Amino acid sequence: MPQFRIAEAARLLGVSDDTVRRWVDAGTLPVQTDASNRKVVDGAALAEFARRNANAAPDPSGVGRSARNRFVGLVTEVITDKVMAQVEMQCGPHRVVSLMSSEAARELGLAPGVLAVAVIKSTNVVVETPGGIS
Repeated sequence: MPQFRIAEAARLLGVSDDTVRRWVDAGTLPVQTDASNRKVVDGAALAEFARRNANAAPDPSGVGRSARNRFVGLVTEVITDKVMAQVEMQCGPHRVVSLMSSEAARELGLAPGVLAVAVIKSTNVVVETPGGIS
């Protein structure tokens, strides 16, 4: 499961590091320690927190495409069957739902807590994961 350091969680939530630390100290946002003894937030816990408290995050993908509607967020739920997957994301204050093949969802590694970008063009929603971030 992905884990995010305090500064990464702050960027995704659109707040300062100090705000995230206050939420951690208040017990609002649970943290763990990683192998280097740094505080990290579990991706699934961060996704649930983002769903409840939403602010926009900058697009980390660096992808230059014609689609202007790009929403950075955390995957909050993935429902799959043999052929199709329903992927729900919390992108700031926006809930975005995409339907795609189960194969695509697996190849992208989509699961609650994974950072992804919803690209909306016309009536289609394409979900991408930024390179180098898991």
